[in-house]
Parts: sequence; structure tokens; C-alpha cells
Amino acid sequence: MIHIVDYGMGNLRSVQKAFEKLGFEAVIARHQSEVAAAKKLVLPGVGAFRDAIAELKRQDLTGPVCDHIAAGRPFLGICLGLQMLMDVSYEDGEYEGLKIIPGKVVRFENRPGLKVPHMGWNQLEIAKPSAILEGVPAGASFYFVHSYFVQPDDASVIATRTEYGVPFVSSIARGNLFATQFHPEKSQRVGLKLLENFARLPIAPG
Repeated sequence: MIHIVDYGMGNLRSVQKAFEKLGFEAVIARHQSEVAAAKKLVLPGVGAFRDAIAELKRQDLTGPVCDHIAAGRPFLGICLGLQMLMDVSYEDGEYEGLKIIPGKVVRFENRPGLKVPHMGWNQLEIAKPSAILEGVPAGASFYFVHSYFVQPDDASVIATRTEYGVPFVSSIARGNLFATQFHPEKSQRVGLKLLENFARLPIAPG
């Protein structure tokens, strides 16, 4: 079973429906105990970093999320669920993240002809093999909606990059932790393949 964290800012139902379409049971986790008990965890998110991290803390969900990742159980962050893994975000101020992946969240620079937010379909350049990208063809396009992107300190966690004025990190992978800036639940066939790969990941013992 897959648990999807509900902290009031995620695109929950569309993520849940995508897993259900693939034949996997997915439930919404609204309480600390549910998140703590999850074998596989998805942290989605839309909106502002400040509000999202504040809600996670207010609902006492940061501890269970961090413990889940530390235990090596499969984790998938989507959009803000990727950004909140970083040390700090500079979205409308400076806000502390979960500090799971050293790095920061920054805004696209204003460039002539470059619209911000980055919205729509764009291609992935695979930086390293990853279990979650198995069967996803090189150059596949996924759906993005964001004005900020992550800059991890350790390049070894970078799974894919995408070009939008500059090359930016569009997904990361470290052990059983995976996180995407794009929305696989909105990315049709290739997005479903990525979610299927996550759903089929083995669960670490313990």
C-alpha cells in the first residue's frame, strides 16, 4: 500500500487516481500515525514553500517523513515535495526546509523571452540510471508547473536535468528516495510508468 501525505497543499486525488489506475492501492494519510506506519510514502505539493513547510510542521508530520526516509523505505516527492527536502528555499524570503538533501531552492532568473513560471511539457536529460526511471525513454517529456528549482550540493543525487533558459535539476535519486520537479500524475503514459516503477520498489526490511 502507498500512503500519500495530506498536509493541505497537495494534488492528492490526482496522484491517488494515477496509482489506482495502475492497480495499486493508495490511501490519503492525514495523521502522524498513518505517515509513521507507511511502507511507501508520497509527498506531493503545490503552492508556496513557506506555507507548505509551515503546515508540515504544524501537523507534526516532519518527524515521520524524515524517519521514513532515514529508514530507507521508498519515498517519492513531487514538486514542492522535492523542494522541501532541501536545506533552504529563497521563495519570497528565506525558509528552512527538511534538510534531508543538502542544497537550496532558487527562482528562475528573468530572461528575455523566458516565461516564469515554467509551465507545460519539457524533456528530461537522464544524468544517471535510476530505478524510478526504468523504461522511461531518453528525452521523454513530462509536465511542469513551477517558478523555483532545486540546486543540490551533491551532484551525485541528480537523476535528470531539464533545459529552460538554463539546465536545472528536474529529479533526484538517492537510495530509495526519489523526487521530481515535474508532475508524473499529469504526464500521461510516461508519468504512469514512473509511478508504476515507484509502486513496485521493494520495501526495506525492518
